[in-house]
Amino acid sequence: MARRDAGEFTSFVLSSQPGLRRTAYLMCGDWSLASDFVQEALIRVYRHWPRLRGDAEARAYARKAVVSVVIDAKRRRSSTEVPVDEIHDTGGPDDADRSADRELLTRCLAQVPARQRACLVLRYYDDLSVSEVAAVLGISEGTVKSQTARGLETLQAAFARETNDELLVSGRE
Repeated sequence: MARRDAGEFTSFVLSSQPGLRRTAYLMCGDWSLASDFVQEALIRVYRHWPRLRGDAEARAYARKAVVSVVIDAKRRRSSTEVPVDEIHDTGGPDDADRSADRELLTRCLAQVPARQRACLVLRYYDDLSVSEVAAVLGISEGTVKSQTARGLETLQAAFARETNDELLVSGRE
């Protein structure tokens, strides 16, 4: 098999970066952090690039790298970071940020634990099968199913709290 070259990597990055950034955004809820996470994940992909066979394997590895980078970052908050109440973004307007539904989803997803959020994003946003999510996260299919179910419950509870929906909060439908 011929070794993959830098031109192929550049093409891969250009085609996969938007989807990886959306996945990272759904995991962390911040477009700037999502860009940083994707950059770090792509560095990991580049280091393994010669060993990756084909775009399908490269995409799977990149998706796994993005999820790992986001989860790792949540575990190790830098001591130099200072949380703030509001960030003044100097970038241009983003349609996703203007959508109240997306803002609500982002707030609710932020309340779901990282591993459960990863399962939800990979299953329902990236439209991966249970077995594909298991492979990406390096966990069993049963764990994917249970984490997804728990994540949906947590997401539903967060939605109920955010919207003050008494029927959802009490568990009645």
